[in-house]
Amino acid sequence: MTLPFPEGNRRLKVNSEITVRKSARMIGFDYSSSRCYFVTICADGHKCLFGSVIPTESNGEMCLNHNGVVLDRHFRDLSNRYSFAELNKYVIMPNHVHMIIALDNNNRVSLTQIIGLFKSGVSRELGFSVWQRSYYDHIIRNETDYKKIWDYIENNPARWATDKYNC
Repeated sequence: MTLPFPEGNRRLKVNSEITVRKSARMIGFDYSSSRCYFVTICADGHKCLFGSVIPTESNGEMCLNHNGVVLDRHFRDLSNRYSFAELNKYVIMPNHVHMIIALDNNNRVSLTQIIGLFKSGVSRELGFSVWQRSYYDHIIRNETDYKKIWDYIENNPARWATDKYNC
């Protein structure tokens, strides 16, 4: 069996026993375009690597362990490393992270490249492979969408008790 490459008529030969992963990225969209994106990255195997959520009266509070502190530092350094990328909001959960990242990008560096460098930097510093292979993204389309996602990130620790990957 052969599969077409999206950029032309080159073809990839695939053994019928090998599963070909479908890309989660929107086909034809330029992920280096200047806009806001909602991104979720999960720890490999949904392992709780970054700390734990402590229940409080009003919601939950994330308590970072050593791995979570390293991850938090990488988040805080993101805008310093990439002047065209602004981290508007993020939350570290025990086994995943959510973020809103805004690109003002004349360098043509894609969201995929930034997330790849971010993930590899965290894994390199911690000394083991931290992340699942891919990540989830959503292109934020308008202010209503942005506000809804902001609230989702803000309230994520409060919903930890009902999260299907709660560990």
